[in-house]
Amino acid sequence: MEKVFADTDIVLDLLSYREPYYTHSAHLFSEADKGKTKIYVSSLSFSNLNYILSKQYSADQSRKKLLKFKTLVTVLAVTDKVVELALSSDFKDFEDGMQYFTAIENNLKTLLTRNLKDYKTAEISVMTAEQFLNG
Repeated sequence: MEKVFADTDIVLDLLSYREPYYTHSAHLFSEADKGKTKIYVSSLSFSNLNYILSKQYSADQSRKKLLKFKTLVTVLAVTDKVVELALSSDFKDFEDGMQYFTAIENNLKTLLTRNLKDYKTAEISVMTAEQFLNG
C-alpha cells in the first residue's frame, strides 16, 4: 500500500467540490477508502479546513464533513520540531513549510499538493493528485 501526505489544498478540492480538481481528489480519497492508498494529513490541515469550510457551510455542516473525512486519513501531529524546521526554512509560505516538515518527520516520501512551485527544493517527491494517480 502506498503512503502519501496530502496538503490542505488537495483535501479542500474534495470537501469544497472545487473544479476542475475535485475529480482527481475524489479518486485519490476513494483509493484510501478502498484500502489501496494510505493518506496522511497534518493536524494543521483540520484547523485550516474547519475555518475555510465554515465560510462555505454552517459550522455544523463543516464539522460533519470533517468527521466523515477523518475516517479516510491518518492525522499527524505538528510537533515542536516541525515548527522549528518550518521557521528556520526558506519556505516563503509558512504553512507549506509546516506541511512539508510534518511529512519529512514522519518518513513519508510523497507529498501531494497543487502548489508545486513552493516545493522546488523538496527532498521528497512532490506532485499533484492527478500526477500521483497517473503515475
